[in-house]
Amino acid sequence: MFRDITLGQYYPAESIIHELDPRVKLLGTLVWIIGLFVMDNIPSFIFVTACLIGIIVLSNVPFSFMARGLRSIMVLVLIAAIFNLFFTPGTPVFKWKAIEITDAGIYNAVIMMVRMFYLIIGTSIMTLTTTPNNLTDGLETALAPLSVLHVPVHEIAMMMSIALRFIPILIEETNKIMKAQMARGADFESGNIITKAKNMIPLLVPLFVSAFRRANDLALAMEARCYSGGDGRTKMNPLRYKGYDFWAYIALGIFLAGVIVLKVVF
Repeated sequence: MFRDITLGQYYPAESIIHELDPRVKLLGTLVWIIGLFVMDNIPSFIFVTACLIGIIVLSNVPFSFMARGLRSIMVLVLIAAIFNLFFTPGTPVFKWKAIEITDAGIYNAVIMMVRMFYLIIGTSIMTLTTTPNNLTDGLETALAPLSVLHVPVHEIAMMMSIALRFIPILIEETNKIMKAQMARGADFESGNIITKAKNMIPLLVPLFVSAFRRANDLALAMEARCYSGGDGRTKMNPLRYKGYDFWAYIALGIFLAGVIVLKVVF
């Protein structure tokens, strides 16, 4: 399950999406999330699906690699769908004793599942096509106006980038610990929920120890390189917009306008 998490991983490839400015991809992710919550009918669903397919094709990242991230949230999606299916009031389409399924429940469950799946795929494209360094620079530049209000923009961007970078590292560490514990006779699969929770203790304790050790090593490395925050720091490769970045902004505007128009018209 832990190997199925793709958030925070970078997939090296040559594509127009990889070459886009990270600020464009950050804004694109925000626009994508807004568009998913605006989408609520079949025409808008078809439009959003077509846009998602186009982005996946342009990114040159295999869809099978992206789809791995869906397995890790499958249980959460099913639980949310069940709650929407059985506890949404509306016109009953099926009723058996205390169990009742309404038309609004079916509609909400389907829309919610589609939104969550598309949300994971869409947001994973940003991290799969953007290196951690570029992502940090993009976040810092995008949040730069907040520095007028004395917001530590550089530190916030650095923390978010480190957090994303540590996700695949901790996943790999978790897999190693699980294999080592299973070789010693640990069982993480059998038993009820309480038993499984107790069996996770031999996994969580060394994982936390390893995470704190890595954090300490990172802090020492940053201190050894005289890191003291963003004040007075310069960049070797400052971000500069290119021609296709402006076309990407236009495409984002068309996408958002299209979703809103389809919602209003239909």
